[in-house]
Amino acid sequence: MKRLENKVAVITGGAGSIGAATARKFLDNGAKVVLVDLQEAALQQTVETLNSPHVSYVAADVTKSDDVQRYVNETVTRLGKIDIFFNNAGIEGVVKPITEYPEEMFDKVIAVNVKGVWLGCKYALPQMNDGGSLIITSSVAGVIGSPGTSAYNTSKHAVIGTMRSVALEAAPRKIRVNTVNPSAVDNRMMRSLEEGIGNGDGAGAKKALENTIPFGRYAQPDEIADMVVFLASDESKFVSGTVNLVDGASQA
Repeated sequence: MKRLENKVAVITGGAGSIGAATARKFLDNGAKVVLVDLQEAALQQTVETLNSPHVSYVAADVTKSDDVQRYVNETVTRLGKIDIFFNNAGIEGVVKPITEYPEEMFDKVIAVNVKGVWLGCKYALPQMNDGGSLIITSSVAGVIGSPGTSAYNTSKHAVIGTMRSVALEAAPRKIRVNTVNPSAVDNRMMRSLEEGIGNGDGAGAKKALENTIPFGRYAQPDEIADMVVFLASDESKFVSGTVNLVDGASQA
């Protein structure tokens, strides 16, 4: 039997690199998957690329409670249950010192990365099957500080607090709640951050950032997805309330 046979999974940020890579691995392991993201065109393209009868999507804004309730309810209506919730949607903001950081951008980062995660937990948890798995994307930025990304770091620290509280609340139902904490991943988000960190010299910033990782490179989205699959599967059935670094020994 496949590791996620007959499981139903919801993935927010489903059109992004980590969301899409995780969806493919979930499908390969026997799950049915509902992708959630803001832009319907990006979701349609991702579904076409995945090319499976067991993947569908709901376009929704994770910062709006009505939208969150809708993607949860549509999943249950279509597929009857939720076993796995990958609470993954997030944005990076801009790279600026706190004295210059735009307040409206701070509010946006917190709305997506913190409120979106909180709302997802609030509305998905009651619909999840006992013994399920709820996985939240944090970051190495959730356990360390870095200059220029105060909003992002704040948000990724915050969701670890959310995870630890929800893990205790969900424990009587044997629902596991954990974070996955990637270091730099080779994707669009890092291209954006590299440009900000390097003041336009993205390639130089990338090389400098790679040099800070003992493995000497960025993670690939598939490598983050591998950890998510483990946390989603019954192989992690006694793992809850944990922070799971996928970082090439960056925090060793």
